[in-house]
Amino acid sequence: MKESVGRKLRYQIDTLALEMLVCPLTKTRLSINADKTELVSPATRVAYPITKGVPLLCLSESRTLSQEEIDKFK
Repeated sequence: MKESVGRKLRYQIDTLALEMLVCPLTKTRLSINADKTELVSPATRVAYPITKGVPLLCLSESRTLSQEEIDKFK
């Protein structure tokens, strides 16, 4: 799932795989953020990073979202 952009490699997450992923805490659907670097769970107010096309769905890698960020996903 690599896409060559000049000398840099850009990784993309498979949209079909994204449909199967759920929040590990609530088992609710995840949304991808605008720049496609995080999967967001509005229910838990948490964003999980996507590293080299691989979502890291563990709390130790996640970050808490601000109210402003959550409002964007409603």
